[in-house]
Amino acid sequence: MSHIRGRFHKKADKAATEYTASIPFDWQLYPYDIAGSIAHARMLAKQGIISDKEAETITRGLTAIKDEIKRGKFQFQPELEDIHMNIEARLLEKVGEVGGKLHTARSRNDQVALDMRLFVRDAISSTIAGLKELQRALITLAEANKDVIISGYTHLQPAQPVLLAHHLLAYFEMLQRDVSRFSDCLKRTDIMPLGSGALAGVAYDIDREFVAKELGFSQLSQNSMDAVSDRDFVLEYEAAAGLCMMHLSRLAEEVILWSSAEFDFIELDEAYATGSSIMPQKKNPDVAELARGKTGRVYGNLMALLTTMKALPLAYNRDMQEDKEGLFDTVDTLLSTLEVFTGMVETLKVKPENARRAVERGYILATDLADYLVKKGEAFRTAHDIVARLVSYAMERDKSLLKLRLAEYKKFSPLFEQDVYSITAESSIAARNVVGGTAPRQVEKALANAKKLIGAKGGK
Repeated sequence: MSHIRGRFHKKADKAATEYTASIPFDWQLYPYDIAGSIAHARMLAKQGIISDKEAETITRGLTAIKDEIKRGKFQFQPELEDIHMNIEARLLEKVGEVGGKLHTARSRNDQVALDMRLFVRDAISSTIAGLKELQRALITLAEANKDVIISGYTHLQPAQPVLLAHHLLAYFEMLQRDVSRFSDCLKRTDIMPLGSGALAGVAYDIDREFVAKELGFSQLSQNSMDAVSDRDFVLEYEAAAGLCMMHLSRLAEEVILWSSAEFDFIELDEAYATGSSIMPQKKNPDVAELARGKTGRVYGNLMALLTTMKALPLAYNRDMQEDKEGLFDTVDTLLSTLEVFTGMVETLKVKPENARRAVERGYILATDLADYLVKKGEAFRTAHDIVARLVSYAMERDKSLLKLRLAEYKKFSPLFEQDVYSITAESSIAARNVVGGTAPRQVEKALANAKKLIGAKGGK
């Protein structure tokens, strides 16, 4: 705030300088700022706006500055406001007045828009890679437990038996939608804004296509006012991140429930749990709980930026400086959550016997009993009522359906025969042999398709 004073004569207030400075957080943009500046310098030389020698000098200086920052040798100065001016000031120190030519045909408005797009583009790539690693971990866990049957739940009440692999692949599907959303976000991020100037374009014969090619952009922005004031791509990333964290939070909730003494379907590796400061028997699912909690901060970052942007007139306004901290936090939160969840899933131990006991102590074959009666000619609604009364009868006597005698079955319908005892969790699962169902054949197909979607190794 203090170094670009122009028509101002009064020194900036210290508190105001600290309040407006973004260098405490936007220093993270340095590799993108330098890459953009190098591409811009080369374009200026190509167009004859500066000489080749001047462009080479500027490029060498910027490369040296990048090395200084990477090695922790760069002295960031809050009074220079942001990463752009910190780098420019250091460039002037290193190469002299020629460094001042770098800002020809450029504004900080289109410069920061460029840096943000480069940052988000890389964040999307890292996010998709992290999603695919977690998907692989889910596939591996599903394949290792293909025959494990668990109780499926609705309203957190035992509903119908399903294969554990089928349950895990539900999360694969959620994450695949996340991959699709981030990939789609990339299309609208991959737009090169440099050349828009402060808001109206620039009065030089520049070559925007050259810069776009240097930086790997597939498109050019088509309106200079929109280009410098657009943060839709940041909002899209944060919205996609919010949905992704919601999916991870749901998985976290399953892990928390399943690892509890009441369920005891799985055991968390000690590397992903903690003890209690007072209760020595405890093994707390802290990683899962924190992910559930961190989902709220990601939602908050999205709402904060939506609120910031909702009333801004064209073009750039300083309010938009508030786009960075939330974005950086969201990217860090999502990437770290994906990484830790991958490790947690990879080390989960399933307890098939406990899962089976939960299946057997419920009345989750009730729907199959109703279907049994329907196949013998009963209307489904009548069959539903018959089985509902049968279940109440069994519950009152603390008996499982398999423990009822045939004579007891026949009290409720003469259609019940000896073959009613052939209804098991396995037969129930096998009967759901429709696309997307839990039958072993369908789950095998789903696993094969999942592996095809993510590729053999780390691709996108």
